[in-house]
Amino acid sequence: MTTAPPASAHRYVLTFVCADGPGIVHAITGAIVAVGGNIVESRQFESGDSRRFYMRVEILTAASSDEIRAALTGPLERHAMEVTVDEVGRPVRTLVLTSKSTHCVNDLLYQTSIGNLPIEVPLVLANHDTAARYAEFHGVPFEHRPVTSPEEKAAFEDRVREAIDEHDIELVVLARYMQILSPELCAELAGRCINIHHSFLPGFKGANPYRQAYARGVKQIGATAHFVTDDLDEGPIIEQEVIRVDHTRSPRELMAIGQDTEVRTLRQAVGLFAQHRVLLDGTRTIVFR
Repeated sequence: MTTAPPASAHRYVLTFVCADGPGIVHAITGAIVAVGGNIVESRQFESGDSRRFYMRVEILTAASSDEIRAALTGPLERHAMEVTVDEVGRPVRTLVLTSKSTHCVNDLLYQTSIGNLPIEVPLVLANHDTAARYAEFHGVPFEHRPVTSPEEKAAFEDRVREAIDEHDIELVVLARYMQILSPELCAELAGRCINIHHSFLPGFKGANPYRQAYARGVKQIGATAHFVTDDLDEGPIIEQEVIRVDHTRSPRELMAIGQDTEVRTLRQAVGLFAQHRVLLDGTRTIVFR
């Protein structure tokens, strides 16, 4: 007979990263049992290349997050684990950066407003003002700070740092923010800054990539969402999507298809991150779906 969880039970998500070895799962599940936890979802993976162990668990328990962390002290010390404990569904505080294109920022704000994304956006920061009306519609504060010189770029990045501290930001999303972040800011945001780009890169760089794609007769287009590093558009990949196209598509149609793909891909990546389903394994990611 299955015992129902107490009415006061909360659902928590726990993630674990450490060097692989015997006894890890036993230690984790033992700590969960110690706080009266019931495992309702569990995924694990051992990376053959890095010999690292990754695990994501959702549990139901009446214990507090502090009590869970206390129960995990032994396994944490014994296996040198990186551990996170959070409530399932808690909105992740997210700073959105954008430029002229509005399709990605508009979708993020809309999906958040209807409860499809477990994030909270306290600020949209942009180097162009085209997204202001979308932020206003969704009731999100908007700041426009032009970036037309190295001095303005440095000031913009300083404002990003201020906003992160001011709003307790956990995730930064580049929703078609068309400025290259400095290596210093990339390092500060390692593992918590997501970018989106069309999957023509590095094939078609510069202006009018869809016109270039049309001229070359591409047969598929798509988008890649990845963590930001100082190696431009080469960070660990979180999500990708590809759509088949053919010679009948005009440049305008290719752009519409590409932008729609970017929207979905970025939304998926942000959602996976907010649900603690994305763990870093060197230059790649482990994604527990």
